[in-house]
Amino acid sequence: MREKQLAKLNILTVEDMLEHFPFRYEDRTAFQLISALEPEKKAAFTAQVVQVQNLRQGGKTLTKATVRDSSGSAELIWFNQPYKKQQLQVDSKLSIYGKVQIRTGIKQIVNPEVEPDAETSDSLHTGTIVPIYPTTDGLAQRTLRGLIYQAIEECDCFPETLPEAIIRQWDLMSRDRAIRSAHRPSDENTVKAALKRLAFEKYYFLQCGLLLSRAGYRRQHAGIKHAPDGRWVNQLESLLPFRLTNGQAAALDEIKQDMESEWPMQRLLQGDVGSGKTVVAAIALAKTIENGYQGALMAPTEILASQHYTFLTECVDPLGIKVQLLTGRMSTTTKKSIIDAIKNGQIQLVIGTHALIQENIEFQRLGLVVTDEQHRFGVKQRALLAAKGQAPDVLVMTATPIPRTMALVFYADLDISTIRELPPGRQVIKTYLVNPDMRERVYKNLVRREAALNHQTYIVCPMIEDTEELDLRSVLKTMKEVQNAWLKDIPCAMIHGKMASAEKETVMQAFYEGKVLVLFSTTVIEVGVNVPQATVMIVENADRFGLSQLHQLRGRIGRGDSQSYCVLISEGHSADTLERLKTLVQTQDGFEIAERDLALRGPGDFFGTRQHGLPESSLMNSVNDLDILLAAKEAAEYTIEHPELCSAIQTQITKRFGQLADKQVL
Repeated sequence: MREKQLAKLNILTVEDMLEHFPFRYEDRTAFQLISALEPEKKAAFTAQVVQVQNLRQGGKTLTKATVRDSSGSAELIWFNQPYKKQQLQVDSKLSIYGKVQIRTGIKQIVNPEVEPDAETSDSLHTGTIVPIYPTTDGLAQRTLRGLIYQAIEECDCFPETLPEAIIRQWDLMSRDRAIRSAHRPSDENTVKAALKRLAFEKYYFLQCGLLLSRAGYRRQHAGIKHAPDGRWVNQLESLLPFRLTNGQAAALDEIKQDMESEWPMQRLLQGDVGSGKTVVAAIALAKTIENGYQGALMAPTEILASQHYTFLTECVDPLGIKVQLLTGRMSTTTKKSIIDAIKNGQIQLVIGTHALIQENIEFQRLGLVVTDEQHRFGVKQRALLAAKGQAPDVLVMTATPIPRTMALVFYADLDISTIRELPPGRQVIKTYLVNPDMRERVYKNLVRREAALNHQTYIVCPMIEDTEELDLRSVLKTMKEVQNAWLKDIPCAMIHGKMASAEKETVMQAFYEGKVLVLFSTTVIEVGVNVPQATVMIVENADRFGLSQLHQLRGRIGRGDSQSYCVLISEGHSADTLERLKTLVQTQDGFEIAERDLALRGPGDFFGTRQHGLPESSLMNSVNDLDILLAAKEAAEYTIEHPELCSAIQTQITKRFGQLADKQVL
């Protein structure tokens, strides 16, 4: 049972347990008198047990302990834990921590943390700075904390992983002390120093891995040296019904320079939704094809792949380029025919989903690989597609604006092109921040009005189904309530992460075709399909989402000619919450929003650690200091320039990333 619970947290070994770091700390050192305890606030205090009894209440066992200090008394309450009566001895003195409530004039603490008086015991849970860990159902903080402490006590010393020169130059705590201090902190400054060291270590090895991977790849592979622009590229650019924006033109120039160099291109093209990244990719694909190579574009869903296929066909059809779509749903006969045509070079440009990386797909001469919505694919998936050719150029695209600092740190293996501006004439999405009292008006007036015009609405909720722990709107309950109350005659559907991929694709296809006018969803629709008739985005519990995520959701609408509306319904009333959400109302610049989000939430929310082969760790959210990221990047660059340091970290690099020579492209 315990092993299964730990496995849910990716804790499979003692080492995993030691690297399961807290996401926050509670200072439980400031003891108060009972008379000073304030309702609805957490507090620590010491008191003597006066009475303990087990009672029956509504079919449950209630354990009630009355405790007293010099200023007054309070009650400690536990439900269905009758063994507590044996654990608590009358006249014993306890250290207590919990949330204070007032019931019939009596101060109560439900499910408090309780230990023998901290003055006379080695306290883990009260009377100290207490680490709070990510946990899972059935595994209490107290239990997990005890297991981690036990693991620490049984280890004599935690071996150092960083070179001495790096530790000295960047003034870092030793690894042994950092691990012990992170789990058993003595004071606030020690916690900060420990987390700085541990975060630095993870970022440092990530940077080293990316830089070594890139250097190794270039040493081992000669790139394709494309010729300067020829007839097809010039013709395609002249046929475009619009002028490229300055950002598009600059990004395209950088891509062309890469393709004409002797090194394999490894470039990230980032731009907000609607900034025109696909047009730039189309020209790059035409360039590789006119040089006698094949091009491939991989998208995360069949609908998105189909949309790219339609757009790219329109672009390159006048050039006579043979384009083909390949997806998993095609019949075996059709797929075999397409696969044969790819292998013999009859198909020059193929657009597809994960089907492109199946073992039986062979290209005759692959020159350029484009991956759209890059964060939806793992490192290995992108590498598998690139491995279909002999060091082809690689372009990965993302519509998720990445703050400059984060881009420099987490995409060190890629050159970065950024398209900041949107094409002229793109409509501003009207964005409103409202409280729940406006819900009926939003659904009854706005959604119904747009549906009457055959326009479509997304309704996003933070939860799939209701839970007792969180008072948040769920997709299942919201759809039932809203449809019954205000949208009975309007075709609605739902989509969420627990549905099978094929089922999700079917729902999205129906929405894309206009058969569904209102789609209730979780954030699975955050990126991807282009639905020009979608004009309304409603986000329930908007205060529970990050700004960048909300901006991505807003980017699902405003893709047609009609005015679009984004409504953020927020339960939060704090000044900080309102100020944060007003950012969305005030600006539509995704990069400005991303920078603001980074300043508010720190780097932990801005990258998927799994994308880089790192274990998911609460540590990434514990440290919000961007200076640590930049220091780790500087240290990694210093390391790469010194062979003796590279040699010293090779064991750690191999342990964390495997053989870099086998990784090809990150």
